[in-house]
Amino acid sequence: MADRSNALVAALAGALALVTPIHHTHAHAASDPVHFQPHRAVYDISFDHATPGSGVADMTGRMVYEMTGSSCAGYAQNMRFVTRMTNQDGAATINDLRTNSFEDLAAHQLKFSSTQYENQKLSESSQGSAGPATGATSTEVKLTKPAKKTVKLPPDMYFPIQHSIALMGAAEAGKSMFTANLYDGSDKGEKFYETNAIIGPRAGPGSIKVADKVLNGDKLNGLASWPIAIGYFEPGPVHSEALPTYELAFRFYENGVSSKLYIDYGDFAIRGDLKELTFLDEEKCPVPGTPAGTANGTPPDKH
Repeated sequence: MADRSNALVAALAGALALVTPIHHTHAHAASDPVHFQPHRAVYDISFDHATPGSGVADMTGRMVYEMTGSSCAGYAQNMRFVTRMTNQDGAATINDLRTNSFEDLAAHQLKFSSTQYENQKLSESSQGSAGPATGATSTEVKLTKPAKKTVKLPPDMYFPIQHSIALMGAAEAGKSMFTANLYDGSDKGEKFYETNAIIGPRAGPGSIKVADKVLNGDKLNGLASWPIAIGYFEPGPVHSEALPTYELAFRFYENGVSSKLYIDYGDFAIRGDLKELTFLDEEKCPVPGTPAGTANGTPPDKH
């Protein structure tokens, strides 16, 4: 059960990183880059269902996700996900997953680190970086944990923030599907997933109400949103009839916050309900053409 739990929390870590863009639909033209609003979101994790023989009877927990940075400085993502999984014999396992990453959009570089604790004992860790190989013939992953290793992946690889931008763009363009190869450093950093996102119809501002008990949830009530479902497939032949390794569904607001998380791992599923939302200060980018050391056209203090 521990291996299954480790895989599940790693899946959620990578999946949540896909749903963080803040897209100011009225602040820029269609050709302008997507902007991000740093924020912190807290989710309560609850058990949904399990199939007979899964070995899982219950699962509860909490997840805290935070994204900071800017398009010019890069984006950092940090997450802690603690769960208590109970098997059908009543035995409980405490899993504590801690991940952090930094993505440089301009250089198409990703740095990542992940540690997994089981009942307060370190059970797994991974660390490394990824980016285009020389000549851009592949995506090169350089691992330092659990051991030094270089992994070659296909060149058409999306990293989490980049994938978020593309997914939001597809939703706002009215598309119903978006497919991409995704790498996020999970699964010991050695594999990627073929993803297929199904985008539901746009819900206009005010048509979706957030529960009053969600701290700052009222800030979402006047925003447009989309229901999204993403299937994660093992790389291989065309998977038109294959089942995904796991599926993630969520409601994606135009300001980047996601609610109503749902992960189906095949033989059991969990939910993540938004409990608290805090928007953080956004790092300002220099205005193009201004002297070095200035931001938004304002010269730095000489003193």
